[in-house]
Order: sequence, then C-alpha cells, then structure tokens
Amino acid sequence: MKEKKIALAGRSTKIIPIQWDATFFFERAVRSMDRYHYDKALKYFRRAAEYEPDNPVNHCNMAGILSEMGNYEESNRILQSIVDELDPEMTECHFYMANNYANMELYEAAETSLVRYLEEDAEGQFLEEAEEMMELLHFELERPTKLAFIKAREGFFEHDRARSMLEEGKFVEAVRLLESIVEKNADFLAARNNLALAYYYMGIFDKAMVTIKQVLELEPGNLHALCNLAIFYQHGEEAEELAPLVQLLCKTVPFHQEHVFKLATTMGILGEHGEAYRHFVRLLKDGALKSDPCLYHYAAVAACNMGRYEEARRLWQQVRKLDADSHVPGYYLEQLERMKDGQHAAPASYHYHLPFEEQFKLWEKSTESLPDHMKRDPLVRSSFFWALRHGDRHTKLQVIQALGMIADNEVKDALREFIVEPQEDDYLKRIAIFVLRSIGVHESLNAILEGKETVIEHSRMPSRLPIWEDKWQSVLEAALMRMNKQYDLVQQHDLLTLWIEFLSRVYPDVPKLGKVEGWAAALEYLTAKMHRREISYHEVSQRYGISIATVSKCAKRIDEICGIKEKMRMTFPALADHRD
Repeated sequence: MKEKKIALAGRSTKIIPIQWDATFFFERAVRSMDRYHYDKALKYFRRAAEYEPDNPVNHCNMAGILSEMGNYEESNRILQSIVDELDPEMTECHFYMANNYANMELYEAAETSLVRYLEEDAEGQFLEEAEEMMELLHFELERPTKLAFIKAREGFFEHDRARSMLEEGKFVEAVRLLESIVEKNADFLAARNNLALAYYYMGIFDKAMVTIKQVLELEPGNLHALCNLAIFYQHGEEAEELAPLVQLLCKTVPFHQEHVFKLATTMGILGEHGEAYRHFVRLLKDGALKSDPCLYHYAAVAACNMGRYEEARRLWQQVRKLDADSHVPGYYLEQLERMKDGQHAAPASYHYHLPFEEQFKLWEKSTESLPDHMKRDPLVRSSFFWALRHGDRHTKLQVIQALGMIADNEVKDALREFIVEPQEDDYLKRIAIFVLRSIGVHESLNAILEGKETVIEHSRMPSRLPIWEDKWQSVLEAALMRMNKQYDLVQQHDLLTLWIEFLSRVYPDVPKLGKVEGWAAALEYLTAKMHRREISYHEVSQRYGISIATVSKCAKRIDEICGIKEKMRMTFPALADHRD
C-alpha cells in the first residue's frame, strides 16, 4: 500500500486549480444569461462585484440583470450609485435609467435621465435608441422633449448651422463657426471643405487653398475637395496643376446624387461643358429633381456653351415654368435671341442669378431698397463681398451702396475691415464710413485715411475741424431726412462732404446759420447739380418750407467758398451754364 501511494504521488496530476476572481464569475454569469438563468446570472455578477468593488462594469452588469428581471427600482439604485460614486463618465448609465423609468411609466423621470444622457454622452452609442425613446416620451407627455443639444452630434449640429449660414451668404459668421468646429474636430472633413469654400467666397484665396489641401492630406480621394481644388487652381490660373486634375475628374463617375451634382457644376465652371451636361442630364432623369429650376438652368447653360441652342432654349423655358418670378430664364432666353441674330451676347453663367451688372440694373429700378431676393441670395452676397475686395473702383462704389441696403452684421463687419485696408481709395472709405453710420453703427471706428491710422468718433464727422457744432449737425439732418428716399448713398455722402468742405474753409468765421432749412435746401440743390439731377430753387424751397431767395443766397455762399460751378464746368461743361 505504501509503495502504491508513493507511486501515485510521484505521477503528474491533471487537476487544474480554480482561480476565484471577478473574471471567473463574470464568465459564469454570461453563460447563465445565455441560458436565461437570470437568478444565477445575478448571483455571479454580485460575486464579481464583490471581488472588484471599484469596477463600475460589474455593477452595471448587475443592474442590467435586475432590469431584465423587472426589478427596475433596484437597477436604478445601482446605476445611480455608479455615476455618483464610481465613474461619473459612464454616461450610458443615464440611458439605462431612462429605460427603467419608462418601464415603470415614470415618464418625467425618464425624460430627465434621457436628456442627461444625450447632453453628456460624447460617443453616442445609444443615439438611435435614445431618439426612438424621445418619440415615445413626446407621445406620452404630449410635448417635445426638453433637450438643449446632443453632445454626440455637437459638431454635426454646428456644421449644419454653418452650412445654413453659407446658404444665407453669412460668410463671416460661417467662417467663425467652421473654424471652431475644425479646431475641436480635426478629422471633420466636410467642415474643412466648407471652410475652404467660405474663405473662397470672401475672396481670401490663400486660406482657401491651404484649407482644401489639408482635406486632401487627410483623404486624398475626397471628391468635394478635388472639385474645390480644381476651381481654386482655375481662379489662380495655375494651368499646370489644373490639367491632370481635370483629366482625373473627367474619368470620375460618381454614384451618389450629391457627388454627381458637385462634379457636374465643377466641370461646368472649368469649361468642360460636355462632361457637365452629361452629369446634369443624369440628374434630370431622377424624378425627385424634376421640379428644381436651378438644375434645368445648369443643364441649359451647359447646352448653350456647347452650341446646342435649341436644347438650351427648351431647358430655360422649363425654368421659366418652374420659377415664374425669376429674372434669370428671361434674361438668358433674350441672350439666345441675340446670338441667333448674330449680335454680341453675354456668356452663360452656371450661377443661378443674373450677372452682376444686370443685378444692379434691377436694383436701380427699385425705388426704395435692394430687392429682398438679392439680400437673401448667397451667390449675390458672395459676389458683393468678392467685388468689394477685387472689383474696380466703380464696382466697389456700387457694392458699398448695395451693402448699405442689406445692413446686417455681416455687412457691418465687411465695411469695418474695408476702411482699415491701406490700399483702398479714401473716397470709397469715406462712403463706407457714411454707410456704417447710416445703418446704425454708432461706436468709434478705426480707419486708415490719407495713409494714417485714425479713429472716427460718433460725435465727430471725418474732417479736420477741431469741433463739430450741434447746429451744423442739424443742417445735415434736415437735408438727409428729406433726401433719404430720393438720393442714393453716394449722393448723400457727397452732400455731407460738401458741407464739411464749406465749414472747414470758412472756419473759424462760420456764418450765423439762421434758418437751418435754408442751408439744408442749398446743400441738396448743389448736390443734385453735381450729380446732373433735374432740380430748381422753386422745388427745394417748397419742400423745405423757405423762400427761393433764402435758398439762392445760401447756395451762392457755399458756391463762392467751394467753387461748385467751377468744378462742374471742368467735369460737365454743358451743365455748368444751366439756369433755373
């Protein structure tokens, strides 16, 4: 017996010692759950939590089993202790609690927990389920869920808002928001793409190019970025870089509608009208897009630029049916007739708005202000901001007046930037300052005038006068109040300039002004003459309620000092000898 025992002791044994730890009980619990043995699963999860009391996952598993067993109150007690004591970052516990409260029909409490989950959870693991629960709570509580924002979609919501700003032409605001999105989420390529476009619309080409190349570094095949880069290359006249990119885009056949549309418009802008037409026709075959006048316009432009005039005519006629209030189809149908008669016609643009000069013709016909559609149209707004940076002097003058009619915060920012640009014309800057004051900007303005940095205080006019008297201001206000709807901003500014010039030349021997209306009427009369407007002493005297003699006397005094008629004779000889 003894020998046998020794022999047995000397053999290698196959007995494996059991390691009693949290992992062991966790695995046992999972096996029990798979067999729907919830009592055993709960027992094993409790043991796992005893071995690792600081591990929130074990407690969360235990809460999950309790929920499956219908013990919602105990489940929520454990879940609450997790976020209160063990791991506040375990935000999914709030979603689990919301489920438990909903199962107990405690919908107010469920809403509170669900909102906390959505506002604190950055990962969005249960986002779809949470949105379904919101619909349930909306139904049960008979009101929308009190939700401020969804943290997991924070960047997406902000991006949608930025896209809306771009669509509304609010480029400065869009840039600020998109820059903050990109700073928080460097991999958000759609935001980077739109940031590049916003820079481009504002005429900030260097930043636009840098931003689009950053997108392509992160994703070389990004179609939106490739299309944007091609347009940037074309604008910069970088033919060598553009050629291979155009070849690549010509070989590209995207599947998704959004990509087809982006590629089609890009090819049109690049002058590849055949490729653009092919893609636009693909889109027009989609029933959902057959009511989009813009799409028919794009296809018409491509057909026109290919020389397929009858096809272009048919497409623009369809645009007119779909968008009867638009001036665009009528304008281009008229251009087609000019081509047919062998006359010079304006090139067809892929932008669904009138060419810049045509827009201003419409505006000038408007008696009160810029038409609403021009204020809202992002392409019109982008053309204004673009022209303010890159247009000629005459165009910039028109744009400053147009921006004064829009008069929103974006315009105010653009004009503030304009008046501190050293290379811009001083006369244009002074008109921009006048526009800023006329649209309600009353704070001090920084400007560069005559090559020097200066601050324009609200209480002072931009002049070398050491003081500015209330009576002088009253003359201006009396004139501008009556001129407001009959004279454009440039003419109003020139009246201001004339008054300041007169006062500057006679100072300090400024005459006693007496009747304010007399001097105001004289200023309007002389300003109208400078701008070749039909006017008489009789007309202004009636509107200002003073005598013809008073207007004549004040006008002659201003003319003596400022030499108005001499200036007019040099500029408009035929008008200088005009008599009332």
